[in-house]
Amino acid sequence: MAGGRWNASYDSVLNVLPTYRGAEWRRLTLTRAGPILPCPLHLELGMGISVYPVTLAFAAEVGDIDLSQPLDAANVEAVKQAFWTYSVLVFPDQHLTVSQHLAFVRYFGPHETTIAAYRGDEALRLPAEIADVSNIAPDEKIWGRESRVRMYQLGNRLWHTDSSFKRLPALASMLYARSIAPIGGHTEFADCRAAYDALSQAMQRRITGLVAEHSIFNSRARMGFTDFSDHERRVLPPVPQVLARTIPQNGRRSIYLASHIGRIFGLSDAEAKSLVDELLAHTTQRQFVYTHRWRLHDLVMWDNRCTMHRGTDFDDLRWRRDVQRATVSDIAPTCEQEGIQVAA
Repeated sequence: MAGGRWNASYDSVLNVLPTYRGAEWRRLTLTRAGPILPCPLHLELGMGISVYPVTLAFAAEVGDIDLSQPLDAANVEAVKQAFWTYSVLVFPDQHLTVSQHLAFVRYFGPHETTIAAYRGDEALRLPAEIADVSNIAPDEKIWGRESRVRMYQLGNRLWHTDSSFKRLPALASMLYARSIAPIGGHTEFADCRAAYDALSQAMQRRITGLVAEHSIFNSRARMGFTDFSDHERRVLPPVPQVLARTIPQNGRRSIYLASHIGRIFGLSDAEAKSLVDELLAHTTQRQFVYTHRWRLHDLVMWDNRCTMHRGTDFDDLRWRRDVQRATVSDIAPTCEQEGIQVAA
């Protein structure tokens, strides 16, 4: 191990990352990095895409890829394999138009329409296929202190997963930074797969088969925002989602959790709140969390089926932060995917 660097055989790496068994490996190096992570991997996949994991199983940076250009089948598959393994991928220094951003999304499935299209109180600054999670008004100025959109967006600072309040929730989100605050405004991600693995067997059994009711109005009410029209409440009714699910691409079990949860079917309100609070505290422990400190032109994508995330504070009345999200819809409601019947 001279110089702190050594080569690993194909078989030895498969023992660490079995989900890569079908991927094409061109070069693989293990590099010593210290006592917490003694051997993070540097991988080259497909036609030369580089993957630099943050930890052995959660969050990775991806290099040697230009998302502004069409990707061939080998590179799409390499990105997907990395995504199914690490759940959060960071693509630094990407220069994308809105059309190029959406083109990348379509490799993973159909994109959502932003729920801002349901509001009608302000004109959209961006196309309806893009969720505008910036602090910028349609006139391109920073929003005001009493902006209704600002009050609504503050809910993004709670732990959540995107669109779990929709019957067809989100599979993946791709957030692109067109401008960032010089300080603050990070995004934290929690690995709900590792959190599930760390539960006691009794707790794993307890949450299996449970169904929670999710609503965007629950999370916003936690922040003191209840200013929704009757139309908004009609088009976004509460929906059932499982509390634990299996990710089909890798077979891993995951807690499926969000601040959008209200009741849990079959439990009293007090029991449901206690269980959700316990699971939130467990899943957001430091060992399960990656904090992304944004750089200009980062694109970060995450698997909403097995992660939670939240934005951190920044001076949103001072610094312009233009971040735009495109979101891929999941293939079916979670209860249907898990084979669970929910009473009407």
